[in-house]
Amino acid sequence: MEIVGRTPTNKHCNRCSIKLTEDVWGEGNVKKNNYICKTCDNIKSRQNRLKRKARVLGEYVHLQYNTVKEGAVYIITNKAWDGWVKVGMAIDAEDRLKNYQTSSPFRDYVLYYSYDTDDRRKAESTAHSKLEQLFERNNEWFKCTPQEAKGVLHEQQKDNG
Repeated sequence: MEIVGRTPTNKHCNRCSIKLTEDVWGEGNVKKNNYICKTCDNIKSRQNRLKRKARVLGEYVHLQYNTVKEGAVYIITNKAWDGWVKVGMAIDAEDRLKNYQTSSPFRDYVLYYSYDTDDRRKAESTAHSKLEQLFERNNEWFKCTPQEAKGVLHEQQKDNG
């Protein structure tokens, strides 16, 4: 490679492939052998700024999510884990189901039952305690039928309602 002045000859932008000349060359990444034109360098800088803002915004949203007490306690099943049900909590049970479906190529999770509550964390904790007294537990999964879990949640809902 020959360099004329501070511009490499016979080099092209690693992003858009235009020939690098003195007019278009941004030499900021030359130490990394990342030859990039000024236009692509500006785009990259804007993208990085947006990524930083999104990360800060995401942290803020996560903090706000954690302050919300209301929500739902739900029962989700999956035929791949026959005999086990997941009892969890979310602000929106249908939305949580969509998150599970994303991780499953078969889209085979089923929202069996849910109810709304003023304090989803407390309601979930109480449900887990009651279910644990009756059934084998593995984190938020319980070895029982969906009907049995629904009976426990339904009783709890009546007690609190």
